[in-house]
Amino acid sequence: MKFVPTAEQADFARTLDAVLSATDVVSATRAWAEGDTAAGLDLWGKLAEQGVPALLVPEDADGMGATPVELVIAMVALGRHAVPGPWVESAAYLPRALGDTAALGAIAEGTPATVAVAPQVPYALDGEVAEQVYAVVDGVLRSATATSSVTSVDAARRLATVEAGDAVASADLDRAFDTAVLATAAQVYGAGERLLEEAVAYVKQRRQFGREIGSYQAIKHQLADVRIALDFVRPLLDGAALADGTATFSRDVSAAKVAANEAAYLASRVALQVHGAIGYTAELDLSLWILKVRALVGAWGTTTFHRARVLEALVAGEGAA
Repeated sequence: MKFVPTAEQADFARTLDAVLSATDVVSATRAWAEGDTAAGLDLWGKLAEQGVPALLVPEDADGMGATPVELVIAMVALGRHAVPGPWVESAAYLPRALGDTAALGAIAEGTPATVAVAPQVPYALDGEVAEQVYAVVDGVLRSATATSSVTSVDAARRLATVEAGDAVASADLDRAFDTAVLATAAQVYGAGERLLEEAVAYVKQRRQFGREIGSYQAIKHQLADVRIALDFVRPLLDGAALADGTATFSRDVSAAKVAANEAAYLASRVALQVHGAIGYTAELDLSLWILKVRALVGAWGTTTFHRARVLEALVAGEGAA
């Protein structure tokens, strides 16, 4: 089956790419990693104007009431440009977890929010930056307070432990979790696409022994393997988005996360290898995507966790005719 975006969805993707391409996202991400969130929050505002945090917020809470298809489009763009901030939490999980109309309205208008969902998400991303902080404890959504910072392999992912407070009105937490998994898979896929793009551009300009290194078959084959792996991910993302609300949604988002993890991790390894020694330097922007992929691979459930979910669904005959 071939998934083709509508004209409106294609326009949305182009608009987001134009906004992000016109912004120095790399500088904003590096500053965010050092604790200076001004540029990142300014970018958050620009993306809020495009409706990104409002995509899944119900229309009666002043959201767009869109589908996960639009969410995937947005998250791929955020991953491709290495945009910092708790986007999965604000735009994917909380719009489907919260039952508080006022809180949802604030998120739709551009208020950053975050959540910890133990055991798969033990820490709240950017808990010290978000204006709304929540935690799921024993299946109950509660307000929370960020207490202390936790180091991440990706410095731009500023994690925090949280102290849970009172229970708040909630909706479907299981569906919210699956939606966040889908959003994370889309982000890691977008980062993988950017890594491949950077690797291809580099091998076309780097010369050794009198010729571009991209002309060597060994390098061509590695890049082709990455291209094939990434090409298998997008249909799984789109298929999972279209499965929203069905019995196979959990299985499908887990399958997409496994494929995205493996393809993006392969992209990071190949990109690092073709760049040679310079690829190991933090000064090279490539490091932003390599570290983001490494962190996102384990975010919202590890590959092992999601493989187990797919296996469980298949053994149970989920979705069988």
